[in-house]
Amino acid sequence: MKRIVYILPVVLFLFSCSEYQKVMKQKEIKPKFDMANALYAEGVEDEKSSKLNKAIRLYEQIEAQLQGKPQAQIVQFNLANALYHAKYYSLSAAKFERFRKAYPNSQKVEEAYFKSAECLYQESPVYSLDQADTNAAIFRLQAYINDYPEGEYFDKANEYLRELRLKLEKKYYEIAKQYHFTYQYKAAISDFDNYLINYPGSAFKEKAFYYKFESAYLLAINSFQYLVEERLEEASTYYDDYIERYPEGEFAEQINTYKQDIDDRLAEINNNKIVQQ
Repeated sequence: MKRIVYILPVVLFLFSCSEYQKVMKQKEIKPKFDMANALYAEGVEDEKSSKLNKAIRLYEQIEAQLQGKPQAQIVQFNLANALYHAKYYSLSAAKFERFRKAYPNSQKVEEAYFKSAECLYQESPVYSLDQADTNAAIFRLQAYINDYPEGEYFDKANEYLRELRLKLEKKYYEIAKQYHFTYQYKAAISDFDNYLINYPGSAFKEKAFYYKFESAYLLAINSFQYLVEERLEEASTYYDDYIERYPEGEFAEQINTYKQDIDDRLAEINNNKIVQQ
């Protein structure tokens, strides 16, 4: 009896595989359509990639043959959604977009719109890599939000959008900071300037103001003598930018120490001018 219990699942598995292979080799569309739908439903419910992959292969076999027929809409959506659940996000995004454009009046069009954007979100890499996919995801998520301001996925789309925008903010902040820590102070000042203009509400705003000042300060004290005064005065203006916004900020103590050094250096320069006169 125990041997029967163990053998039965294997027999059923082999039978299902043989049935699948048999249907795959058939020329008729209906058996493939029916089996694909059954595998798709089971795969989505159970999140089983093996069933989803089988459904995908069957749908791909009959997709072109069903163009212009009522079943085509079912096949296109289910194929896109099977790819989505199987985590083939790039392919899924393209299929959902194709479905959305082919069937603009479908009851599934909003879901397809959102999932095409969500697939691009899933493809977005870590902030240190190229962010082309992130920008594409932001564009499509924003388009969904604009088109469906009361949509079913509106809140989720906004959540994804905030996360992706923060990723971009962090990328450009880290680029500017890298210039700072590799002693490329002019480039750092320029990048922090652009960053503060492009991301006025950034989570890294205080740090950006501080490192912009520190870059200017370090640039000044490491400059040729004839440039020091002008650059110290410029650094003082960046000190004002920070301290007006963050008088008790994370870097307030350090920035005040730097400012005292700036004032001392400028006073010494002025004293030397008086002596020389």
